Amino acid sequence: MDEQLRRPGSAEGAGDERNRRMIRNQYRELIYSVQQNREDMLSSKTNRLTEALEEANKLFSGVSRAREAALDAQFLVLASNLGKEKASELHSEMTSFDSLVFAEDLLTFMGINRTEGQEDDSDSEDAPGGFLPRNAWHKLGEESEKYFRRAPSFHYMLGSFKSDPPVPRQRIERQRKTARVEEKRAMPAQLKKMEESHQEATEKEVERILGLLQTHFKNDPDTPISFFDLVIDPNSFARTVENIFHVSFIIRDGFARIKLDGDKLPMIEPTKDNERKGNDHNSGARNQVVLSLSHQEWKEIVETYEITEPMISPPCQRDEDEMDIA
Repeated sequence: MDEQLRRPGSAEGAGDERNRRMIRNQYRELIYSVQQNREDMLSSKTNRLTEALEEANKLFSGVSRAREAALDAQFLVLASNLGKEKASELHSEMTSFDSLVFAEDLLTFMGINRTEGQEDDSDSEDAPGGFLPRNAWHKLGEESEKYFRRAPSFHYMLGSFKSDPPVPRQRIERQRKTARVEEKRAMPAQLKKMEESHQEATEKEVERILGLLQTHFKNDPDTPISFFDLVIDPNSFARTVENIFHVSFIIRDGFARIKLDGDKLPMIEPTKDNERKGNDHNSGARNQVVLSLSHQEWKEIVETYEITEPMISPPCQRDEDEMDIA
């Protein structure tokens, strides 16, 4: 069969060639017609583009070679571009809204009388009637009511009204309630014991530091003690913070006081009994400050004051330290 088509003298091959030539001519005429009638193809009032596509589908049923298929593809490209352009124009027409035209139509529906409006231009703007008749807005409301026939739903703000009060529910007591109360009571007792033990330890440490301070001044009453020499522990930053905490209780209760020397550095010294009684009567003269101390500042103080041994030894070594201070 293929050999007969290839032979130019074959009758069947000559008939097939004539059909292909006819299809190509019809495709060219269809493409030319679409190009010439572009405005009609884009018009939304006609179906010329749809008719051209249907005609192309009929021609495609006889396509069997590449030359005719290339013409069909050329037509499809042209038709798709026209379809895209037509769809964009149709979409823009659907979404376009002219507010001025809408306002003009609305005024016309409401019964505007432009003649009377021009005659009343010289009158006051607050004159009744104006450009529109008195029932203009009422007319518009009646027309709009046709499109909103759904009645609004009704709701009670505080629920439905009931004459009888609600019946109170009886509470069921559980048997395990007593056991839970006993467990809860045991927890605060344990915490209270822990707080008491910590408080006792703090009080003992405060008394020990006060004894060290008083012993130093008994031995050398004319030499003041630097606050940093007293509280700084060169071997432990945590112990330094604890010492400052304990010394604050001594100062708060009036057993010691802090003053500044000629270089504006803090010095600490114990107070006498008569001074302590005067401070109790004049407690409002005391000043409280908050001391901030970072780890880096602690190192700098140790290096500046050349502190090698702590004046306040840890509690485990207090007996030996008290002997050294004495």
